[in-house]
Amino acid sequence: MRVINFNPGPAGLPLPALERAREELLDFQATGMSVMEHSHRGKDYEAVHDEAISLLTQLVGLPSSHQVLFLTGGASQQFAQVPMNYLTPGTSADYLMTGVWSEKALDEAKYYGTPRVAATTVQPDKHYTRVPRQDELNLDPKAAYVHITTNNTIYGTQWHTFPDVGGVPLVADMSSDFLWKKMDLSRFALTYAGAQKNLGPSGVTLVVAAKDFIARGRKDIPKIFRYSIHAENNSLYNTPPTLAIYLVRNVLAWMKDVGGLAQVEAWNRQKADLLYGALDKHSGFYRAPVERESRSVMNVVFHLPTPELDAAFVADAKQQGMVGLKGHRTAGGIRVSTYNAVTVENVRTLVTFMEHFMKTRG
Repeated sequence: MRVINFNPGPAGLPLPALERAREELLDFQATGMSVMEHSHRGKDYEAVHDEAISLLTQLVGLPSSHQVLFLTGGASQQFAQVPMNYLTPGTSADYLMTGVWSEKALDEAKYYGTPRVAATTVQPDKHYTRVPRQDELNLDPKAAYVHITTNNTIYGTQWHTFPDVGGVPLVADMSSDFLWKKMDLSRFALTYAGAQKNLGPSGVTLVVAAKDFIARGRKDIPKIFRYSIHAENNSLYNTPPTLAIYLVRNVLAWMKDVGGLAQVEAWNRQKADLLYGALDKHSGFYRAPVERESRSVMNVVFHLPTPELDAAFVADAKQQGMVGLKGHRTAGGIRVSTYNAVTVENVRTLVTFMEHFMKTRG
């Protein structure tokens, strides 16, 4: 029996995408071998590779000005790869600080240039409970780029209106909310996302970037780290994580089959309404620290009256078949990750459990 998986990442995958993989695992399309055994230069794998790119392009309505890349190393590599390509000693980029991951991105940029903190909402306890307002941004019009983290898994905050950064290229780490709804990616110079939240398994990172921004990248760094090299080779410069990309293809095909990103967004908003509705109804027991306008649709965080009750909540939920609810060690409490593969019914089950737990333990 499968559990209800609320893990923050690697996260659950849609069951139809997994079932398709199960059926094709040993013999992919009557080729006599698994997809993971195929050469990345062969036509059988390349068809999967190109289909994944095509599906993503269709789902988001990506214009021809932008290109999809499949890379490795997760968001953590992108923290370094972005400044490696676009900063040089003495040049600057603006970073909007909203959590642990934006802090890590800033730290990596310091190796290549002089990044600036253009806004931060950190609290005295070093936690974050909201994203910055537009009037709080102190942007440099000469910056090489502005970097944001669109969703913050640890503290449960999310940008619902992206900042206006003028003519400066906007770069976004979208690892934990990419494709939660349809977004206009053409307004970003570059976005990146580790697949292991909404898109597929760990091991592959999706990058969507403007072709002219790709072309501006430095040419004096190793080829493997140049976006331009991967773009010129359709992400086949070296052996890509073929099985992970195959599973991304399966997930994207599932999204298309269920009605596209409009349907995915409707489900995600319904899940968020259910969870935040329960938290607000019982705010004396379940304490949600994030300011309403910054509440994440993907990662809902809250605390019970004591750490002991937090631990009991996680343990009792696991006995009921719900896993992955323990908050990050930095923030404590409870974290419910409701990525695309989590169903509305899964969240209803959790809300019912929350009601029962409050009545019996409150």
